[in-house]
Amino acid sequence: MRKVHVMAAGALVATLAMAGAAAAQIAPRTNAPLDIAADATETYPEECRQVFKGDVEAMQAKTRLRAQVVNAYQVKKGDGCGPTEKLVAEGDVLYVQPDRRISARHAVYTAGNDTIVLTGDVVVIQGENVARAERAVINLTTGQSQLFAGAKGRDSKSRVRAVLFPSSKSQ
Repeated sequence: MRKVHVMAAGALVATLAMAGAAAAQIAPRTNAPLDIAADATETYPEECRQVFKGDVEAMQAKTRLRAQVVNAYQVKKGDGCGPTEKLVAEGDVLYVQPDRRISARHAVYTAGNDTIVLTGDVVVIQGENVARAERAVINLTTGQSQLFAGAKGRDSKSRVRAVLFPSSKSQ
């Protein structure tokens, strides 16, 4: 029984040691901490990687990222790990900002260019407006979004499609 407690304590220390380096920016223009909850976590210090598994929810300010699995990768620095380089989310991905919700199968957040790329049956909902695509690219600094089709041509079912409602405000 004591061996189990020592192993659990060692895993907790390793997790906490990497947690400081896992502070990515999934929310634009904020210094709020990144709060990640999951059913389990695994730490790979030699790879500068931490894996969160099972109904993962990462929250920062008013932004959240949900998925079944989230891998956090840190920059390798000498004998240790530096700041977060990227987050990779897999399975039932949901990225929620105050003004929009995006669902997909896969997402990659890259800290270097502050961009999140969502792929696989992407659905963007903003107010009543709904758009579907195979891939979405969002620059979190500028807010610029791009949607891409999985195929081209009028008869293709994987084209970008949007249903946009006119604003109720006079313009």
